[in-house]
Amino acid sequence: MSRASTGTDEHDASDRRTAARALLMKPIITAARHPEQLALIRRHAPQLKRTFATTLGYQLVVESTFARLLKTPLSQDTVVRPALAHNGKPFTPRTYTCLALVCASLLASNTADQVLMSSLVEQVRADAVTAGITVDDTFAESRELVRAIGILVEWGVLTETDGSISGWETRQDEALLDVHRPLLPHLLSRSLMDVPAPDPLLDGSHVDPSEQEQPRRSLRRKLVENPLVRREDLTEAERDVLSRERRELTRILDESFGLTLEARAEGLLAYDTEEKVSDVAFPGVGTVAHAALLLTNALADDMKATATCTATVGDHTVPGVWVPWAVLESNIELLIEQYGSTFGKQYATDPALLKTETVRLLESLSLVVVADGGLVLHPASARFRPEPHRAPARTRAMRRLEDTHTGVLFPEVPDEHQEFL
Repeated sequence: MSRASTGTDEHDASDRRTAARALLMKPIITAARHPEQLALIRRHAPQLKRTFATTLGYQLVVESTFARLLKTPLSQDTVVRPALAHNGKPFTPRTYTCLALVCASLLASNTADQVLMSSLVEQVRADAVTAGITVDDTFAESRELVRAIGILVEWGVLTETDGSISGWETRQDEALLDVHRPLLPHLLSRSLMDVPAPDPLLDGSHVDPSEQEQPRRSLRRKLVENPLVRREDLTEAERDVLSRERRELTRILDESFGLTLEARAEGLLAYDTEEKVSDVAFPGVGTVAHAALLLTNALADDMKATATCTATVGDHTVPGVWVPWAVLESNIELLIEQYGSTFGKQYATDPALLKTETVRLLESLSLVVVADGGLVLHPASARFRPEPHRAPARTRAMRRLEDTHTGVLFPEVPDEHQEFL
């Protein structure tokens, strides 16, 4: 093989990896919002479809105006990634209800390729009556509808052609929306025609048994979708694959998605050194991220965490140190007392809010497991300690904040360290 052809092959492999990473971050990519990424995906569509199907068991749909990565149902231990409104707040059950109603209205045969905001809302309310759901015209209800429509705009299903949906929320100003009809049927990862009730979708009982019998795929999916995979969450078959095929697993994750695999005594992680395949950056910016970083260090010191600590959650013993809510709350109050002047006002004056959001962030990173009476701080949290030697917790944490962060979710540590702590 000539040097030129080798260079071309390497360039194509790099482009395919870039396209695959884009799809992992944004499973819906449209020509209107991301034309360059869609062009790259279409150029390598056959290889990308094969990669996602064989590596993760995902289906990739590529059309002239969009690409949609359809994921198989994730395991119960997968970190929850709720839809977020523009203010960063997770969707409520009511918002999801509105989203389902809006999608159903857009799929109605009498909905054109362009629709007025007022007409869409009217259709949603009519459909809600048919479904036995109450949708009134209060400001709170309008806000939920706008949030649901807003995420469809973010996904590229709807485009604001004239006016803005935010103007309708506050003043009921009219807005004209373009409907991307070819994409609509692909919003759901599977057809609901053979699903008799919601419960099978929520508990995973509708999954094809043959899919659950492929530990290689399930292990790869866990590593790609989770910021941290705890060993206790692996099945026996997945542990067997890991022990026998770790080198091959490392190669596949690197070549396909540019992820680096790291295995330790308590778990595994596949991280991205380029900081582009994670929707949560930690350490990060803002009050919640800073408080969470300070909190993990303070709790580890208060509870004298070591690599051998274990805790009981339900019927299972898991690695980590048990932290009662009272200890966590006292540390939150201390953080506000010491650093409240640098915190956002709403957090500096509301310890309960800061507690809720810091715990939610740490839980989304798999660094804590919430249980009755408290939480378990996972040993992986030690990766964010500023130095290996013990020092006053607050001083050490502040030095960590003053350092230049790499932004890597789980930065690399020397291989000879076989445990996170």
